[in-house]
Amino acid sequence: MMIKCQKVVKQFVRKVVLNEVSLEIKQGEFFGLVGMNGSGKSTLIKAVLDLISIDAGSIEIQGRSHRMVVSRENTAYLPDRFSPPVHLTGKDFIQYMLRLHDNHCDQQQIDNLLDGLELDKAAMQEPVNKLSKGMTQKLGLASCLLSGKLLLILDEPMSGLDPRARVLFKKQLAKLKQQGVTVFFSSHVLADVEELADTMAVLHNSRIYFSGSPENFKQQYHGENVEQAYMNCIENKVGS
Repeated sequence: MMIKCQKVVKQFVRKVVLNEVSLEIKQGEFFGLVGMNGSGKSTLIKAVLDLISIDAGSIEIQGRSHRMVVSRENTAYLPDRFSPPVHLTGKDFIQYMLRLHDNHCDQQQIDNLLDGLELDKAAMQEPVNKLSKGMTQKLGLASCLLSGKLLLILDEPMSGLDPRARVLFKKQLAKLKQQGVTVFFSSHVLADVEELADTMAVLHNSRIYFSGSPENFKQQYHGENVEQAYMNCIENKVGS
């Protein structure tokens, strides 16, 4: 098991954000976490990465407590509000992240990935604060895709990407899937979850309402697609 969350509880002041949340993410699978804005998706991801403490429950990464630094040594993370150091150029940022991940890519590998995401080489010479939102997001995605890690945790990875960039990124993810990389991602774009996820979970009102395959989700909640099933799921559960 790559990630195992058991009855995780997180409370901010008097608001319970995660209420006995349990999840299991298998090695090599793409796992999509869905929910409305403010549902706790980012909180759960940060809890897994030990960026915030939990009040109860347990989290393991590859059989080790998430509190142990060694449990995260094979993990790359892209936050939902990605903001690289403004004094670096795009090229410098990629090199910095490669050193941080201790991954020695040759220039051809880097160029192939940047070309695959259509990250303009001229733009890579610019300070990151001059890049558009979409280009900045591509930069963050590139750093994760080049990390060489077996677990990628991506919080709203396609935020700010235009339709073409989304297609290109999905092509890169398909290559990682062939290599057995595990991807745990959050998204409010349900069509992406339906397309990419082997397993999905619905986080709503601080609880997990469903965890399983998109096909089972559609069957259980009588939806022709994940979007319709999602609406049926949360409307049926509200107030229960």
